[in-house]
Amino acid sequence: MSLDPKVAARLKRNPDGLVAAIVQQYDTGEVLMLAWMNDEALHRTLTTGRATYWSRSRAEFWVKGDTSGNVQHVKSVALDCDGDAVLLKVDQVGAACHTGDRTCFDADQLEIALG
Repeated sequence: MSLDPKVAARLKRNPDGLVAAIVQQYDTGEVLMLAWMNDEALHRTLTTGRATYWSRSRAEFWVKGDTSGNVQHVKSVALDCDGDAVLLKVDQVGAACHTGDRTCFDADQLEIALG
């Protein structure tokens, strides 16, 4: 089985065949992380209900939580208007970030110069 051809036709992939996957907690709207998906990772996510990504550094698929226990149960998936990103709304169990933080966006807030 492979990704539905209608969905695949809408995707605009980068030169590595990937689209950005923005991950959000389904009930609070909290942005948890950004990861990458190819067609197979998206297909696996849609058919299993478990968030599956493509690891650029390891060049392999990874199912969120298989090694850490910090599972993402997928509630919905949507393509953005240009087809170059997907939004996964998930129920996050435990930390989303590999550092152990709840989200990958907890640290290093950048200062905004107003005026």
